Amino acid sequence: VNGFSFVKNSMKYYDDCAKILGNTIMRELAPQFQIPWSIPTEAEDIPIVPTTSGTMMELRCVIAIIRHGDRTPKQKMKMEVTHPRFFSLFEKHGGYKTGKLKLKRPEQLQEVLDITRLLLAELEKEPGGEIEEKTGKLEQLKSVLEMYGHFSGINRKVQLTYYPHGVKATNEGQDPQQEALAPSLLLVLKWGGELTPDGRVQAEELGRAFRCMYPGGQGDYAGFPGCGLLRLHSTFRHDLKIYASDEGRVQMTAAAFAKGLLALEGELTPILVQMVKSANMNGLLDSDGDSLSSCQHRVKARLHHILQQDAPFGPEDYDQLAPTGSTSLLNSMAVIQNPVKVCDQVFSLIENLTHQIRERMQDPKSVDLQLYHSETLELMLQRWSKLERDFRQKSGRYDISKIPDIYDCVKYDVQHNGSLGLQGTAELLRLSKALADVVIPQEYGISREEKLEIAVGFCLPLLRKILLDLQRTHEDE
Repeated sequence: VNGFSFVKNSMKYYDDCAKILGNTIMRELAPQFQIPWSIPTEAEDIPIVPTTSGTMMELRCVIAIIRHGDRTPKQKMKMEVTHPRFFSLFEKHGGYKTGKLKLKRPEQLQEVLDITRLLLAELEKEPGGEIEEKTGKLEQLKSVLEMYGHFSGINRKVQLTYYPHGVKATNEGQDPQQEALAPSLLLVLKWGGELTPDGRVQAEELGRAFRCMYPGGQGDYAGFPGCGLLRLHSTFRHDLKIYASDEGRVQMTAAAFAKGLLALEGELTPILVQMVKSANMNGLLDSDGDSLSSCQHRVKARLHHILQQDAPFGPEDYDQLAPTGSTSLLNSMAVIQNPVKVCDQVFSLIENLTHQIRERMQDPKSVDLQLYHSETLELMLQRWSKLERDFRQKSGRYDISKIPDIYDCVKYDVQHNGSLGLQGTAELLRLSKALADVVIPQEYGISREEKLEIAVGFCLPLLRKILLDLQRTHEDE
């Protein structure tokens, strides 16, 4: 049995075994000894199902694409680094080959942490040698890398990108000839986005509901659900593969799904090891913002331009933003009316929120307050004050790309930290959702042609993989 440890406590498994053995023996012996016994059409016989075309068929394969469950907000921090130690780390792991480096393995993250601690110690000896903001960012880098007290490689990553003339010169399009600027590295730290306990429950329930894909007890997924599929699991007639990308939340979702689908017992980690293949999905659906197509950059620029207007949406804005006439988009635009005014409201609601969190932190009763998923008020404040800093730029304009993050954070807090009773979160959710419902889908193309061009880039590899899997099933006769 695939993973005997998972079924050894299940009475149903032993009953099934006994029944199958009994029937196998009776099939042989009944005719020889003239025992009156009619061959039962039991579960070990392949269930045949009527299909729309009338023939009876056996289920050969099911291919599903499943999204990960509820997660903590994704967070990231960027800083420009020029210290020789960062350059030697970059070189050591072969960063110069492509100009980019992703560090995820525990020993790699440990190296980054060592450098960070060293630099902070140097800054303590000679303060003012580097700008103050740098210290703040190094402190944050250190505290994120020290979270959980160990590296599991599942929930944090550091990316380094090489800029031959420094980050600023490259991004602001300055002429590098005029100033011979030193090279620098852009360090991007990403963390968060972990599957929450709620996310595990969602995935497990989805797995249970999914059992009805196999005949024998379908439809009723509440009484004794998915009998047919569970029999299939204990009678060898299955070849179940669960693939997941290498992101922690995706792997944990897959393990929880398998647990619900196959009625497994116990912790998720052993299930993950036994049942989930960490197939290198060749980045089938991983779009990290670095690999955006030129079409996507153009669309983003146009979208951001439209949303910077301090005036109510007029007919031409509707033509520009919603040429496809999508209902949800038109509804959101009706809620927003003036994008800059709504951004003003969102910004002041965030200011108010960070103010409330700071006040709560002064309250002695809140000292050991544990938020959802063992977050602290301190971490919650960091999350929100970073958005407060980044959303309104020095020029007074708003950074539209932060809207999905704001929506993500407030949705999370409304769902999971409602007991804090923070004022204004419902209104912040309403407004940021309206903005996010415009920004997020439109970043993938505004006109039909753009939507198609961008979608092909994302979906083609995945559709090819599905087609290949379907063909393979056919050839397995």
